[in-house]
Amino acid sequence: MYAIIKTGGKQYKVSEGDILNVDKLSKEAKETIEFTEVIAVNDGNALTTGESVANAKVTAEVIVEGRDRKVISYKKLRRKDSKLKRGFRRSFTRVRITKIAA
Repeated sequence: MYAIIKTGGKQYKVSEGDILNVDKLSKEAKETIEFTEVIAVNDGNALTTGESVANAKVTAEVIVEGRDRKVISYKKLRRKDSKLKRGFRRSFTRVRITKIAA
């Protein structure tokens, strides 16, 4: 059984026991979260979408909050003495999917 959920403007395919990093949710460790924006659910027989998954929920437990490794963006124009180096670290919340209720 798996579900497709939407959080933080991104879509994730999850099943029970999965661990994934989502955008920061500002929650404490061992706190539970319910994702109510479920796009599709597959129960092993058929994929259901639309109105039939309007009441579906995916429950998850927060493991930890943190920040990813730094991603370096480097731009250089040749012969112009122009260089630009920037770094970016994404904040995330690591969650474990505990239950899919369809």
